[in-house]
Amino acid sequence: MALKTPLTELLEIPHPVILAPMARVSGGALAAAVSAAGGLGLIGGAYGEAEWIEAEFAAAGNQRIGIGFITWCLAERPALLDLALARSPAAVMLSFGDPAPFAPKIKQAGAKLICQVQSLSHARSAAAADADVIVAQGGEAGGHGATRATLPLVPAVVDAVAPVPVAAAGGIADGRGLAAALMLGAAGVLLGTRFYAAAESLGHPAAKQRILAASGEDTVKTSVFDMARDLAWPAPYRIRGLANTFTERWHGNETALAEAGAAERARYGEATGRGDFDTAGVIAGEAVGLIGEVLPAGEIVERLVAEAESRLEAAAGWQA
Repeated sequence: MALKTPLTELLEIPHPVILAPMARVSGGALAAAVSAAGGLGLIGGAYGEAEWIEAEFAAAGNQRIGIGFITWCLAERPALLDLALARSPAAVMLSFGDPAPFAPKIKQAGAKLICQVQSLSHARSAAAADADVIVAQGGEAGGHGATRATLPLVPAVVDAVAPVPVAAAGGIADGRGLAAALMLGAAGVLLGTRFYAAAESLGHPAAKQRILAASGEDTVKTSVFDMARDLAWPAPYRIRGLANTFTERWHGNETALAEAGAAERARYGEATGRGDFDTAGVIAGEAVGLIGEVLPAGEIVERLVAEAESRLEAAAGWQA
């Protein structure tokens, strides 16, 4: 049984699996490994560091990969899009802001435009901007997101933007999630947290071990990790990560954190540098509870697809 969908046809990949472009985690080696296994790897353009982007494209070798950007960061550094397009990426993913100013250049360069959305209004705007793929991201996801849950959001977006293919994101880490997404009408999935705990990811080994030890109840959606990094994110976006002593101290006490100012930001930065995740954030979603081991990315893709195929075959034989 082959999981051929409009997403696999559009992106010219064997499996309907996309690597989320996680900042400082989805590097070239991880993206290349996902693509080599039949998915599509995206490196994390994040807040726009040109040298890092160039290095990670180089690390991907000749594998066919793409890149993801936070849209308003790209608006501040438009040259980064030219830098990325010069590498002939298979796709460019834009998240959180208006994709329309960048869509023509991306499509003229021959790359597919993937837009990540968190609401129906954003989904319709992405479709109007001629997105090739729309990612419906539920609030269960690690990293920045809004409030809608994956299960009701995905089919609503599918209905709203048809025939544009939709990939589901948020709370998906195994073949059961892929099978469920397909049953909801999605044409594939975009995974972050599961690939954070991949052998090739740039995540700190201690952060990966925290993911393995955590359950979904150990995550928190908060603004304090952004405050500690001096990042200003607008409502309704907040970041989901693993709760730790930093969130225990400051989540719900944001005014005091703001008053602590530069000293607390410096402490957070130092902790990040030395891999102290009692203070630094492990940015991961509720799917942590479904992850039991660090595996090569290729094996993650293979297991994901095989389990989804098995689940769908079993469901086809189900009788009331």
